Amino acid sequence: MGLFSATAIVMGSMIGSGIFIVSADMSRGLGSPALLIAAWLVTAAMTIIGALSYGELAAMMPKAGGQYVYLREALGPLWGFLYGWTLFLVIQTGTIAAVGVAFGKFLGVFFPSVSAQNWIFHIGHVPAWHVGPMVLGNMDIGLNTANLSAIVVITLLTLLNTFGVKMGAAVQNVFTSAKVLALAAVVLVGVLAKNSVAIAANFGAGWHNFWAGAGWHTVHAVQVGVGGPTAYVGLLTMVAVVQVGSLFSSDAWNNVTFTAGEIRNPKRNLPLSLAIGTGVVVLLYVLCNFVYLSVLPMVGDPAATTIAGRGIQFASEDRVATAVMERAFAGYGAKLMAAAILVSTFGCVNGMLLAGARVYYAMSRDGLFFKSVGRLSERSKTPVNSLWVQWAWTCLLCLSGSYGQLLDYVIFAVLVFYVMTIAGLFVLRRKRPDAVRPYKAFGYPVLPALYIVMAVWICAVLLRYKPQYTWPGLVLVLLGIPVYLVWTRMLRSQPIEMTANEG
Repeated sequence: MGLFSATAIVMGSMIGSGIFIVSADMSRGLGSPALLIAAWLVTAAMTIIGALSYGELAAMMPKAGGQYVYLREALGPLWGFLYGWTLFLVIQTGTIAAVGVAFGKFLGVFFPSVSAQNWIFHIGHVPAWHVGPMVLGNMDIGLNTANLSAIVVITLLTLLNTFGVKMGAAVQNVFTSAKVLALAAVVLVGVLAKNSVAIAANFGAGWHNFWAGAGWHTVHAVQVGVGGPTAYVGLLTMVAVVQVGSLFSSDAWNNVTFTAGEIRNPKRNLPLSLAIGTGVVVLLYVLCNFVYLSVLPMVGDPAATTIAGRGIQFASEDRVATAVMERAFAGYGAKLMAAAILVSTFGCVNGMLLAGARVYYAMSRDGLFFKSVGRLSERSKTPVNSLWVQWAWTCLLCLSGSYGQLLDYVIFAVLVFYVMTIAGLFVLRRKRPDAVRPYKAFGYPVLPALYIVMAVWICAVLLRYKPQYTWPGLVLVLLGIPVYLVWTRMLRSQPIEMTANEG
């Protein structure tokens, strides 16, 4: 793969369905146009700094496995395994499942029979289980037409990727180009279809309304956990609380590092693809949110019967982008947006399938995953077994209905792994000062240190005010420790057994 394909993986893995949806929930928490934009700008800054920092690691170690390899080399094999374990269990596969089911839901706009309520085989409902400030369970298990659509798409794209990285990259190039154009079209529509009422409500004379509620001394209400007490917090804490939505929408930019072993001239193309890909996407994300504010009032009424009346906060099913398009093109705007999201989710699934399989392949080569996963196909030179193992677990998550809840649990863990990887940059500068570094992290050590400070602050806030997003994720990660100990014990015993057999 060349620079264009590598950049397409960065952008295609980032752009899923989140940007079209999460601003509604963020707006309900913030209640201020300025803070909504500030939250996205914080995410943009962290994403770009993270990508620039990873660029050094990627150029230094251009091997299949990416972040797994960086953690292994900087902090030790246990930390690499815990990342790979969580990636396989939830981060990668859960995201693929969630985006795949989103594909099915938006397909229902054109084919109403495709719906999460249209069951083919309904096994049952797992009741909600309250554990302190968290709610576990509360999901339906079985096969419906929405998750069947997801399974079909995941199967098709897995099959295509078994034919070789060139095939997967070609699909990624086409669909990433299409989805970037779709996002650009949303921005253009916002410029052409801006609403004077929304602009007055969200910006006002001299941007007075834009800054309302964004003062340093303004307090914001946050519910602690699920059904917990209400706490009143300041500006910086509130912006950190809502980062769950914007960070998730901007995540997966690191996926290109997983495919490093198959990128042409990786020492140049990996850092460039990270910088270009993240820069373009976060710019489009910030512009999209300005578009939402120029077409719809931020504050709305959930009982309103009009799109404008519901505003951004209470857009139907949180589909803000759809509401914007419907406002601009009454009657068929929803279908235009649904088509754009279908393209976006299809490309996102492909990019994540392609990238994720390379991590499990690298783990297997280290003896930390099933042995068969570490083999390449003689014909296509791709980790075919890894692709199909990933497919099987992802499809199971689709049927279980657990993917959404699992993803809520691990966004905190994802951020912790980012912090550890960027901290590894400092470790490797000290441990391997003479290593060849074709690219050095821009702004080192200030910008990487700034990322760590920002991310640690967000983690601390989420631990305090959103425990339902934090503690389950930590438990999932820590469950990997006994698995690692068992696997390494088996690995250590293997040479002894071989020697005994030979004797």
